[in-house]
Amino acid sequence: MSSALRRRYTAIALAWLGALSPGPIPLSGLHKFYLGQPLWGGIYLLLGWTQMPRVACAIEGLWLLTRPLESLEGNATSSLDPAQVSALGTALRELDSLRQEGLISEAEFEQKRRHFLDQLGTGA
Repeated sequence: MSSALRRRYTAIALAWLGALSPGPIPLSGLHKFYLGQPLWGGIYLLLGWTQMPRVACAIEGLWLLTRPLESLEGNATSSLDPAQVSALGTALRELDSLRQEGLISEAEFEQKRRHFLDQLGTGA
């Protein structure tokens, strides 16, 4: 079994453990720690006295089952160039100022914003 597949099954098992654990000790959020998202894991643990993290764990367990295997192999943001991200931030700020000044409509702003974000996602 490949390490990516094992990682996926472990994350799914931890998510379902958090959803179905009957005890008063909250086990919700362990899959978030495992996937390298400690902030979310902490939020799940803090809200462990409510049913919200259990429901979220069940939903994420199902979601992890449907995700492509490649999505768990690494962090997608690690391949982004910092210069590209900086340029995108500058372009989005300029675009927002044009919208606030009324030089472009809300629809044009949203269309351009999505275009910029798509370009960054594809690396074009």
